Amino acid sequence: MRQTTAIFLTCLSLVFFTTGPASAQTALPSFGDAFAAHHTQVKLILSADTAKPGDTIWAGVDLKMESGWHTYWKNPGDAGSPTKIEWTLPPGISAGEIQWPLPEKLPPAEVTTYGYETEVVLLVPLTLASNLSGGPLNLAAKVSWLECKESCIPADATVEAKLNIGSETKTSAEASLVQSWQQKIPKPINNANWKIKVWWEKPATGDLRPLIFERPGIYSAAKNIPYSVDVFPEANDHFEIQSAVENLPSGIGGFHIRKFVKKFDGNWPTEIGGTLVATNYLGRQGYDFKLPIDEFLASEQSLLQMLLFAFIGGLILNIMPCVLPVIALKILGFVSEAKSEPRRVRKLGLIYALGVLLSFLALAAVVIGVKAAGHHAGWGMQFGSPVFIVCLTMLVTLVALNLFGVFEVTLGGRALDTAGELASKHGAAGAFFNGVLATMLATPCTAPFLGAALGFAFAQSASVIVLIFLTVGLGLASPYILLSWNPAWLKFLPKPGAWMEKFKIAMGFPMLATVVWLFNVAASSYGKNVLWLGIFLVVVAFAAWIFGEFFQRGRSRRGVALALVLILLAGGYAFALEKELDWRTAMPEANATGSLKESADGIDWQPWSVEAVAQARAAGKPVLVDFTADWCLTCQVNKKTSIEISSVREKLKSLNAVVLLGDYTHFPDAITTELNRYHRAGVPLVLVYPKNADTPPIVLPEILTPGIVLDALNRAGKP
Repeated sequence: MRQTTAIFLTCLSLVFFTTGPASAQTALPSFGDAFAAHHTQVKLILSADTAKPGDTIWAGVDLKMESGWHTYWKNPGDAGSPTKIEWTLPPGISAGEIQWPLPEKLPPAEVTTYGYETEVVLLVPLTLASNLSGGPLNLAAKVSWLECKESCIPADATVEAKLNIGSETKTSAEASLVQSWQQKIPKPINNANWKIKVWWEKPATGDLRPLIFERPGIYSAAKNIPYSVDVFPEANDHFEIQSAVENLPSGIGGFHIRKFVKKFDGNWPTEIGGTLVATNYLGRQGYDFKLPIDEFLASEQSLLQMLLFAFIGGLILNIMPCVLPVIALKILGFVSEAKSEPRRVRKLGLIYALGVLLSFLALAAVVIGVKAAGHHAGWGMQFGSPVFIVCLTMLVTLVALNLFGVFEVTLGGRALDTAGELASKHGAAGAFFNGVLATMLATPCTAPFLGAALGFAFAQSASVIVLIFLTVGLGLASPYILLSWNPAWLKFLPKPGAWMEKFKIAMGFPMLATVVWLFNVAASSYGKNVLWLGIFLVVVAFAAWIFGEFFQRGRSRRGVALALVLILLAGGYAFALEKELDWRTAMPEANATGSLKESADGIDWQPWSVEAVAQARAAGKPVLVDFTADWCLTCQVNKKTSIEISSVREKLKSLNAVVLLGDYTHFPDAITTELNRYHRAGVPLVLVYPKNADTPPIVLPEILTPGIVLDALNRAGKP
């Protein structure tokens, strides 16, 4: 494509230069005359009217294009030709290289080119010899360029300017214009400060090979955060860096992008050069670089970073509200085992970890299977299934009832008391079940660091997905492994005694709170019909009480009690769940936007869509998007503490901002795709789009504070 385009443009140039109108070969005496011949006006400007011998001044070739027309950068890309300047200078004055301002990517997207629209000033340093004689000098240059719209037209013109040689330097009327374009010239990169590393991600596939550019990020507040990064390459006859850029997870203040290199001939390059284009709230900045390419630095470095993030994220999950009830059970287990042999305590710690790791392994298998089937996969996706929510709600209800002492279990317990038995036992079965339950309750939560690690994992191969998931599980289980392998630390726990029974009952209340939360999640699927799930839970609780009071602790008619329990469960299931709730039927679409009502604080939430964002940005309005889900506790806490508050509401109104809500409760594919764009495997994700439509969105962290949200809105409101 590249070579064919070059041949075509060469032929086109020959045709125009040999058969074109005479005006294409003549000088343009003024901007007005230029319009008659070309679609680009050209003029030579100087930074000084008078200069001293030995000075260096700036000359600028000012190209102004008609609307819709453009010219090209030093590397035009897949098509086009760079502007050329041929100087005619008096003795004693020499011209340096063209200093090219930062270009734009030009449409169409199918053919990537780099160039300028509206206007560009190409700057050239002119060095004056120290022995120049005083007086006026004439400076001239022949400028050749390619101007394009639907078609491309070669054009050229000779431009002139006068420079006086005197005893002092006097700036010209165009000095401020020259200075403004100097600010747009990319700066040389100081890699000692930037610490950019470039490496081949993996071997080539045919003539394509992925190349990684990375600057390590940190998790701290930084005003120079590059919201988006791209690489505009130097021209090369042997290979090209393709236009598409993939942003990969990175820390704040850093970047991690993937570009593809296409080779035409020869060996794969060992050095790469071009311009790094970083965009933040200050605008676009260019940085020229030439860096060595490391062979497979790699994936290993990125994977190690993501594994560290996965472990830290799993560790933080222990203090997230989703998992707190299980922590209470685990603490009770350690207290009850405090007098056991150290070997037994270590064994139980490992069994708990095994329950966690096997559960995460199962989650990884589900993710791999969903991806293999061609569907979107997301963190906590099982919470998008109403059937899973109902089953988990019943399970946690039984655990709470067991902690309250409504029923006890024995080794011979049957199906009804299996969950209660596992939760109440502090032996191997109890430890393993607590690990499974902790994992199930952890999946709707996204902790700091965890989002980046999971976003990375979901885009990788099956083996990397398994490795990342197991590392998250190891982080979740590590506090208990550490405690169980250091029995001396158990002395800081209270001694076993009668208080434990009261503590056990008290721990039933966090479990009951979890039931209430799960019931609310179920309401998003079943609407008002969720009442029948509540009725069935009451039936389950009544059956559990009869089982404990009259079957386990009773001395007569135990068979009648057991029969009554079975009748209650069967009847409650058939009537409440099957007939009235129809619990296996998918959620009606009408319920999907039930949370889009105006909040108590007056925030007018509108449904998110790509079109809604585009429409608001086209109108010059800032946009706040909250991707959330009913089952995501972190999302709900963020909303109540940092979004739906008076200070944020007032700021949104003062900015005339559009506020959009992306409901991920039932895993719509459109939102999964949008989350993947920002390298997130799940919610929460809050984006703040600046009013300037060309500025990328500000991505907020998983855990919000009012200050974080207000700072982002302040930045978004700037022109």
